[in-house]
Amino acid sequence: MDAKILALDPKDLDRNCAEIIKEAGVDALVAAGGDGTISTAAGAVAGTDMVLGVLAMGTLNHFARDAGIPLELDAAVAVIAAGHSRPVDVAEVNGRVFINNSAVGLYPELVREREKQQKHLGRSKRVAMLSAGLRAFWRFSRRRLTIRIGGREAPIETPLLFVGNNRYEMTPLALGKRERIDGGKLCIYAPLARSPLHFLWVAIRAVLGREREQKDFVTLDASEAEIRSSRPRLAVATDGEAAIMDTPLNYRIRAGALKLLVPEA
Repeated sequence: MDAKILALDPKDLDRNCAEIIKEAGVDALVAAGGDGTISTAAGAVAGTDMVLGVLAMGTLNHFARDAGIPLELDAAVAVIAAGHSRPVDVAEVNGRVFINNSAVGLYPELVREREKQQKHLGRSKRVAMLSAGLRAFWRFSRRRLTIRIGGREAPIETPLLFVGNNRYEMTPLALGKRERIDGGKLCIYAPLARSPLHFLWVAIRAVLGREREQKDFVTLDASEAEIRSSRPRLAVATDGEAAIMDTPLNYRIRAGALKLLVPEA
């Protein structure tokens, strides 16, 4: 097995991934990096016959953990060499693929503030994220949105709309994890909090596994969803990276669209 190794600047990743999948004789694209890098590679590979290998070298590595891919480099290389693949889901918003989640409201604003602090103040990602989180909490605001699913729609007012590629666990021991990434569903969460303290209270109850008991916490499953706003553009986070997108936001699940190299077991 021959391998071609490329060290790329993040801004060149999209273009290079698109070029690689068009090359003759390439069996697999292997992405080494964090969830943002892997998400870009997955976006290029999804819907093709090429398989994706993952070397998890980021800070949190949510996708690799949920897929059962080892975080240790040697073990991950062995998984890729073994060549066992299975289809998993990707999701997308306005054509942009994401492997973990997308969000509107507090989180993309937090991400943009974090990136600003990293660039201009030279802070580490963790320190910048903590500082940005406190700032976002202090500047608490809500978005007036309309969710449209299957021909039915409802208005909501929320500080944070979260859309997951499959269902996220809300229990303390499994917070932020997914039991599966091939369930073929988007999972939509939206706390209807009216203030920072109310938001904190709703979040705590959700973590305690009582989100479905709350009148001020929306949980929805869907294969497609349209998010409308009176604003022509919104800040949207996808896999930890923020961008400005035109509204409405059209979300959909692409069930089994990604062939992922995983351990046989």
